[in-house]
Amino acid sequence: MRNRFLTSLAFLIGFAGSAHAADDELVVVTATRTEQPVQRTGESVSVITRKDLDLQQTVSVSDVLPLTPASTVVRNGGLGQNATVSLRGAEPGQSLVLVDGIQINDPSTTDGQALLGDVLVNNIDRVEILRGPQSTLYGSQAIGGVVNIITRTGGDTPFALRATAEGGSFGTYHLNAGANGTSGMIDYGASLNYLSTGGISAADSASGNPEADGYRNVGATGNVRLHVLDDVSIDLRGYYTGARTAIDGYPPPNYSFGDDPEFAKNDLMAGYAGVNADLFGGLLHNRIGFAASHADRRFFGVFGFAPPYAFSPDLNNYSKAGTARIEYQGTVNLGGDNQITFGAESQRNTFNTMSLQYDIAPTLGARRTTSGYGQWQTTLFDQLTLTGGLRYDGDSQYGGHTSLKVAGAWAVPDWGTVIHANYGDGFKAPSLYQLYSQYSNPIAELKPETARGWEAGVAQTFLDNRAHASATWFTRKTKNEIDFFSCPFVPPVPNLPGCDERLFQGGFYYNVGRSRSQGAEFEISGEVIENLTASINLTDMASEDLDLRTDLARRPRITAGGSLFWTPMERASLGLTVSHVGARFDGAGEVRPLPGYTLVNILGSYPLTDNFSLFGRIENLFNDRYEPVSGYGAPGRAAYAGIRAAF
Repeated sequence: MRNRFLTSLAFLIGFAGSAHAADDELVVVTATRTEQPVQRTGESVSVITRKDLDLQQTVSVSDVLPLTPASTVVRNGGLGQNATVSLRGAEPGQSLVLVDGIQINDPSTTDGQALLGDVLVNNIDRVEILRGPQSTLYGSQAIGGVVNIITRTGGDTPFALRATAEGGSFGTYHLNAGANGTSGMIDYGASLNYLSTGGISAADSASGNPEADGYRNVGATGNVRLHVLDDVSIDLRGYYTGARTAIDGYPPPNYSFGDDPEFAKNDLMAGYAGVNADLFGGLLHNRIGFAASHADRRFFGVFGFAPPYAFSPDLNNYSKAGTARIEYQGTVNLGGDNQITFGAESQRNTFNTMSLQYDIAPTLGARRTTSGYGQWQTTLFDQLTLTGGLRYDGDSQYGGHTSLKVAGAWAVPDWGTVIHANYGDGFKAPSLYQLYSQYSNPIAELKPETARGWEAGVAQTFLDNRAHASATWFTRKTKNEIDFFSCPFVPPVPNLPGCDERLFQGGFYYNVGRSRSQGAEFEISGEVIENLTASINLTDMASEDLDLRTDLARRPRITAGGSLFWTPMERASLGLTVSHVGARFDGAGEVRPLPGYTLVNILGSYPLTDNFSLFGRIENLFNDRYEPVSGYGAPGRAAYAGIRAAF
């Protein structure tokens, strides 16, 4: 496996270049919340474009993130199982995920993570991954960074239609249709998505678990902008996913991890309505909006407490959460490359959970956070861009927190060089589950997790701007990390404060952890020859528990990704992608070591007519067998084929 990785790495380096290298003015919105050329932001941002998603035939967003630096995705089994992303070694709940500016992190999960396993590629125009602490603009949870998914809207024609149908291994079929366009006063985009797969066993089949765990997903997106006046527009956006996932657990009588007939249903609805207005001839841009989301997770399957342990497809437990957010953002364009961005937000999260086996009443919780922020960006001598920002969050549970961000980027056009650096704060408020569930801390109020991080890097274009290389060094320290304290089930419990109150729950959440993630990211990419592009990235990162002086769980030191694509004509392509995850430990304290693995996919497409094209791929070409999480399986070699239509 290691030799395969090194061979693939050497092959890609030999051709390395950037699919985006020719774009001098790649514009991003996530780094500053306004449109900015990426080389002026002073931040590390990766952009996955619509073209990238089509070439790689991406089904789930979690499948494409590992091809970007310092992005580690862990999925507990096959497609649709729980999937998390760790940006630069942060915990899953310490990274914020947005769809068209709407937060889709689920407040009812243990740490407030987004359910990435249900986020499929549905009418996506681009994905921006912003790395490093970003709480100044995004508040809580942006310790590791931000994943911003932007859907397609508007167009050059009143109506454009795209549809795909594909099928393949594990009884999988996938249907997707989307339309977008501009007609008079309206820019719009909308899509529908359906996926069904028989799946693989979530519990590793190599351990004697033959039962496949199937998955179904229905999704929809909508994005409309109505230009009511020359300087006034209205935005309406919506996002929905509904999924049913078969899962494995710990069935009696042995209560060891393996096949069982449990399943889960996850529903997420989110929406946004806002008004944009330009005043004073465009000097001041204003946006006021309201966003809301509702998450509903249900788990089915109750086992008896005596033989024959009959399964019943009844509701076992549920978790519901809601978010309501009102926000204002203003942008002042002062001229001379000076821009001030400021805003205010107020958000209320609610939480409702209950185990029908053990609880006599649901557990409820709520919090409100009110925030204000400001940021100034200026460019001096047409080369040096400086950015500074400050934010204050007032929370009804833990009080106030102030975040700071400073960044600088020095571009030297004659050399094709950009040198950048930044410092940023991050924080994450305790989740509602940690605050209000039966595992809440009985002796002390939980504090927010806080982080400080910095980075410095250099980017260089060469070969007449056909190729691009970059190197970035980064570090982040986090303190007051929230962990679970396990109480021994042996009453009485001497000298263990809190365990008397949480003895039968098995423990409680508490602030204890200090961690550090530091390392380097390297990228090289470009157009090798006409119609042949390649890219590769490598991250060497050490993520360490500073109290135990051990590696953090599921944080590999080495990760890498790369691609090589030949596009001889429009809609025709042939290529491969390679992703490598190095050795790591499954548990805290460096227990249950997991070996590294390398996945190689080959992909191709060919146009049949002006409107139809065929595509196909083989995933995990060399049939690598590995466990992404101890005890869980992963798909072996798989093949898929489909047809794409565009009108």
